[in-house]
Amino acid sequence: MNKKLLFSITKKDFEIQTFRSGGKGGQHQNKTESGVRIIHKESGARGEARDSRYQHVNRKNAFLRLVNSDKFKAWLKIKISEKTGEMEEIEQKVEKMMEDANLKIEYF
Repeated sequence: MNKKLLFSITKKDFEIQTFRSGGKGGQHQNKTESGVRIIHKESGARGEARDSRYQHVNRKNAFLRLVNSDKFKAWLKIKISEKTGEMEEIEQKVEKMMEDANLKIEYF
């Protein structure tokens, strides 16, 4: 079975923010912007991490949290169904089911 690339997501699709995470850690944490927030622009899903004192570790954790969020997973399913044509099939089935012959209208 051959695999086919449906679409790709690049760094341009995300907004990456860094901030001072505060909390425990004293002077080091108050001086460095080790906290990371990543926002996927199209879906609005976000992941945030401030667990580690290292920005690169927090960046990885924030990205994993974003990818595992329900909002991103729902967006991904919709995007895949649009690209594979399944969305069109579903819309056609709904249109067929909504024809006058298939509807029952009752008046009270």
